[in-house]
Amino acid sequence: MNAGGTSVFPVRVLVVDDSAFMRAALSRIINSDPSFQVVGAAAGGSDALAKIPALDPDVITLDVQMPGMDGLTTLKAIMNQFPRPVIMVSAVTEQDADITFQALSAGAFDYVPKQMSSTSLEIAHIRSDLLAKIRAAAQARHVFDGRRFGRKPPRAAELPRQAPNFAKPALVAMASSTGGPRALEQILPRFPKDFPLPILIVQHMPAGFTRTFAQRLRSLCAIDVHEAVQREVVGPGAAYICPAGRHMRVQRASLSGQVLIFLDKNPAHALHIPSADVLMESVANVYGSRALGVIMTGMGSDGAQGMKAIYHEGGLTIGQDEATCTVYGMPRACAELGVLARIVPLHQIPEEILGATRRRMPA
Repeated sequence: MNAGGTSVFPVRVLVVDDSAFMRAALSRIINSDPSFQVVGAAAGGSDALAKIPALDPDVITLDVQMPGMDGLTTLKAIMNQFPRPVIMVSAVTEQDADITFQALSAGAFDYVPKQMSSTSLEIAHIRSDLLAKIRAAAQARHVFDGRRFGRKPPRAAELPRQAPNFAKPALVAMASSTGGPRALEQILPRFPKDFPLPILIVQHMPAGFTRTFAQRLRSLCAIDVHEAVQREVVGPGAAYICPAGRHMRVQRASLSGQVLIFLDKNPAHALHIPSADVLMESVANVYGSRALGVIMTGMGSDGAQGMKAIYHEGGLTIGQDEATCTVYGMPRACAELGVLARIVPLHQIPEEILGATRRRMPA
């Protein structure tokens, strides 16, 4: 490893896809970056499993839909026999989206969407996304080598309890990116049906995936989970997933006092749409010290400024710890700003939130 924490050797990648065109196109994209090297290609799941022992790739890209041994079956075999980061390559269809979320639950590191046109497979648009995710996956290889991925981390011992100097929260704002779908699947089912607060969620996700993801979460949870709707009134016992391609804000209606959800594309120049910062800054503005912000696994620093806004208003801020993050990027950015009141393992986040809802209001 060099001083920056990245390998001095090219990251070795195996491309698995039943389409010869797709294998060639993905290989060109990956090899265009000198820090990556495609060490092999496989036309199907059985072919991939036969090649992995000799090639020993650091990262695998794996098509979701393949004849014979499909992507999900292949992924499960890889996780069982040769655990390492796998990035699913998924078409933007409802069926592929559902399989992709099953793959994330089964241990896939992340996914990239591909788009079909009537004449060709348009994949140039995924270049930056794919390369960034391969780089992040390579940095997480040690987690797979150690076979820690997918196991519930040990409960932290002797964690200090939060001093009771926070107001009882009125809304929870959560944000995540890489590793987020799996993290949300683990914590949202822990909330009871009578959970007294609304939960607003920004999960970085391409168009075509958020509705399927919300439906999947709803099937797992006691609380109502759905894709947020323009001008919807936020209410207790519900989780609102921000639709892909839109920012989500909250605003209090001047006459009724109800808090409404607003969805739009501004700012259009934001690195991520939806943006955690946009959501959390609006939450801090509306709820002040009664806002509760949660930042979880993900690449980059989206959410750091929003969590800072909640922290400065006196709201409770919770960050996922490094040991349980798939990628410790977004929580790290918040920790480095010094705006996290609590840093806890993923499985402890629900009890921190539930404990806060039972806190007495300060006199």
